[in-house]
Amino acid sequence: MKEIKAVIQPSKLEKIRNAFHNLKQFPGMTVMKVQGCSRHDKTPKKRQDPLDELTDYSNKTMIFIVCPDHLVEGVLQIIAECASTGQKGDGMVWITEASKVIRLDEKIAVVDEPPMFHAS
Repeated sequence: MKEIKAVIQPSKLEKIRNAFHNLKQFPGMTVMKVQGCSRHDKTPKKRQDPLDELTDYSNKTMIFIVCPDHLVEGVLQIIAECASTGQKGDGMVWITEASKVIRLDEKIAVVDEPPMFHAS
């Protein structure tokens, strides 16, 4: 199992969500509103007001998905195609291992592919 996290522009969420409807066995996602800032240029800007340091954040959306290994490439492809504009600040995606998952509705530990991921 893998956990996929993506930070994207909020305007791209609907497009991503709609594309996931076409991915068979998509397990679902959790979405959170977050704020972020991009890396700064090599030459720092001289700030006139100390409060400027607190206002360089922009609104972003974070997506959390836990899915079986065989769905990872499809999920990544959808996020990359739907969220990328080629501009600075588009966001980023990363994957971590989810060594143990517990489905709370069934109170069972899941090692790889829970029943909810199998095709009917």
